[in-house]
Amino acid sequence: MKVVAFNGSARKDGNTAILVKEVFKELKKAGIRTELVQLAGKKIQGCIACGKCFENKDRRCVMKGDILNECIGKMLEADGIILASPTYFADISANMKALMERAGFVSRANGDMFRRKAGAAVVAVRRGGAIHAFDTMNHFFFISQMVVPGSSYWNVGIGLAPGDVKGDKEGLATMKVLGANMAWLLEKIHG
Repeated sequence: MKVVAFNGSARKDGNTAILVKEVFKELKKAGIRTELVQLAGKKIQGCIACGKCFENKDRRCVMKGDILNECIGKMLEADGIILASPTYFADISANMKALMERAGFVSRANGDMFRRKAGAAVVAVRRGGAIHAFDTMNHFFFISQMVVPGSSYWNVGIGLAPGDVKGDKEGLATMKVLGANMAWLLEKIHG
């Protein structure tokens, strides 16, 4: 089994990636392979509402020149998908939103191709707005007919400067429980 995570932060290996890696530790303990795709520095744009994905039905976005179709391929290969974002103005980053828009439309156009995969959201936050960002990413999972594991609290870690989340003991514990629950869920789905 495999879980792929997409880090929507503009900071490669910052707080958002640190939180994802805490989830990965538990998945790896259960023998689940992991991959972290960092969107920082990569080109990805939002949906242009052309509707070609509904015409072509080829599991791809017609727009070329960015990493979206590569990301869709990784989502299709994976048994679980983690979407991770910092909180920007009480919501997710623009890169994460672009990924969700276009991958979501391609999925819907192709018979809900992410249906019954496990999905989990991870949020890094300085102070406020994390629940809205968490909710935004969960909407992607729910409309995609994915199965979402819970944790001991909302999947949020607090920190501003890179590495600050390492001091959020509750946030790190929440990621650990999330990883264990996601591993359990994947075993139930594929066991």
